[in-house]
Amino acid sequence: MKIGIVDTTFSRVNMGAMAVDEIRRHASVAVERITVPGVKDLPVACKKMIEERACDIVMALGMPGGVDKDKMCAHEASQGLIKAQLMTNTHIIEVFVHEDEAKNENELAWLAERRTREHAVNAVKLVLYPEALVKEAGTGQRQGFDDAGPARR
Repeated sequence: MKIGIVDTTFSRVNMGAMAVDEIRRHASVAVERITVPGVKDLPVACKKMIEERACDIVMALGMPGGVDKDKMCAHEASQGLIKAQLMTNTHIIEVFVHEDEAKNENELAWLAERRTREHAVNAVKLVLYPEALVKEAGTGQRQGFDDAGPARR
């Protein structure tokens, strides 16, 4: 079993190190990590992790800026990640933390760490313990901020 981590230099937080640390807390698996300049570089890097480094799942970590151009680039990167998943029949967990999600730098760093760590656990569950995710179905899980919880009738 091997989990790939692809992060960016554009991110203002070392999300890759956090993901590796959290994966190692939850599973004894091989981890491959590479870093690319920005979010639009993530799709091909993730695809290469799957095809050339035999990763069973990949986390794509990025921190798009808050201006409209950055949002458009994040959307394009997201579309590329979806295509890479379909081309390889392999999950790529997109973990984006947009700079405008946080009120200040402290909250941005906190959110990046929390979302990255929670998605790292999701990656482990997807490949090693998929039944754990079935138990969480419909519970309103959110990565980063508080869970929404299930809707009540």
